[in-house]
Amino acid sequence: MSETEATQTAVAPADSEPQETSYGVIQESAPEGLAVEPIEPKTALTDQFTPKEWDALKAFRVEIPDALASAYPDKNNAKTAAVKLWGVTIEPSNLLDAKVSVVLMKFLRARNLSVSEGKTMFIATLRWRDQFNVEAACKEEFPQDVFGQLGHIYGQDKAGRPVVYNVYGGNQDLKAVFGDIQRFLRWRVAFMEKSIELLDFETTDQMIQVHDYAGVSMTSRDTNSKNAASEASSIFSSHYPELLHKKYFVNVPSYMTWIFWLFKPLMPSATLAKMSVVGSGASTIGKALLAEVNAKQLPTRYGGEAEAF
Repeated sequence: MSETEATQTAVAPADSEPQETSYGVIQESAPEGLAVEPIEPKTALTDQFTPKEWDALKAFRVEIPDALASAYPDKNNAKTAAVKLWGVTIEPSNLLDAKVSVVLMKFLRARNLSVSEGKTMFIATLRWRDQFNVEAACKEEFPQDVFGQLGHIYGQDKAGRPVVYNVYGGNQDLKAVFGDIQRFLRWRVAFMEKSIELLDFETTDQMIQVHDYAGVSMTSRDTNSKNAASEASSIFSSHYPELLHKKYFVNVPSYMTWIFWLFKPLMPSATLAKMSVVGSGASTIGKALLAEVNAKQLPTRYGGEAEAF
């Protein structure tokens, strides 16, 4: 049975008439005096929701039309018009959709299931995507000689999540990469969106990131590169919530390892649990990554068997 069929089916007398629920889902009417809950379409990901998360999600759904109106104040039909986020269509009149539930849950989890704070983050994200013009960034053609070696998407982990590699030493020409900070940010956002395209939001909704600092030193960073890194970090923490399963920092210079341990006590435990600082060299890196990624899916430079980039 498809999700749509499951959504439209309910236990009711044979002669009852269909009714539209508060979520805009057509459902058979219940016997007089008996309320019937809309049937939730389920996937492997929604099956992992806790009762508290379901309660928060149901409350969040009620807020979505107002959130859309706040995000797009110049659109007269904002409360009813569908929007697309990360390839998932959010239809205000029918929020009883498993993929939509997974997307909305990310904003709730990022804000400890606070509906008001999740709503604020959701609004801010939609506004930012509009102002930044994410769609245009994804269509822009970036010079391969500048950005081609800075990011790679290769293979999957053992659970089917895509593995994304950010290679900070991939181009030593800092002026070419960071001379135009806004161009770098457009490339970086487009690369993130390309990674998200590999998530189906039914069985996978997160990725693994490997941040490779080989060739990076204190003298190889200028003001523009630092500002670009700061802006990118702010964008991803504010507008791409809960899309990361694990983050590995590899070939990290000793001074950066020291900085990480210095700030470790200030990091939220949930964030810290996703981060691992690994040493240098294929053998050392492989010991960490092979716990998550099969050797045939892992490039040789990181201790695997795949001949990749």
